[in-house]
Amino acid sequence: MLKTNASVAIVDDHILLRNGLANLNLIRGLETYAVLFEANSGKDFIKQLQPRYLPDIALQDINMPGMDGYETALWLKRSYPGIKILALSMYDSESSIIRMMKSGVKGYILKDIDPTEFRRVLDPLLRKGYYYSELITGKLIHAVSQLDEPDEPIKCLVSLNVREIEFLKLVCTEMTYKEIAERMFLSARTIDGYRDALFEKLNVKSRVGLVLYAIKNNIVNV
Repeated sequence: MLKTNASVAIVDDHILLRNGLANLNLIRGLETYAVLFEANSGKDFIKQLQPRYLPDIALQDINMPGMDGYETALWLKRSYPGIKILALSMYDSESSIIRMMKSGVKGYILKDIDPTEFRRVLDPLLRKGYYYSELITGKLIHAVSQLDEPDEPIKCLVSLNVREIEFLKLVCTEMTYKEIAERMFLSARTIDGYRDALFEKLNVKSRVGLVLYAIKNNIVNV
């Protein structure tokens, strides 16, 4: 069962969007949830946090002045890891998704989400601890949902050679594949081969999948 009166903090520098989320029945209209407070930036959010009254979910934008969503999420991950961060963004690029996941977000949705879909985001986020939309492939959703099962293959580090591990670490940065090729003194075609081989070996379909695997198997530390 879902926790009753679960609390949500809204962090966004756009007043209309923030007020719309809070007031237009998107959150307050859901009997399970209550808006704890609103903040217009990462710094404002941190200032308003009270250790005895922490929100269950932090619904936050990425692009904010001063302290952006990446910095805010990373601070929360280190300071209050129990708060589930739901990123609300206009960006659907792999780099944005990867950076936010490395910063500790538990869900990622776009600002053009249909209001009727909003409940279907909050419920699994609170119940399962994560929510990933169609931006993440079906296989990744399955992999994430099984991370706490000790017998699942995703937890077992497959045999990787030194160069594959080096490549995997670089994939977890913001470098492009072209920049990775230059760093490893390899051709772009060889790097494409590394990527495709790891897709098959690790049973993932995207760069996000590679990053998830590297993080969960302690190949990189975040």
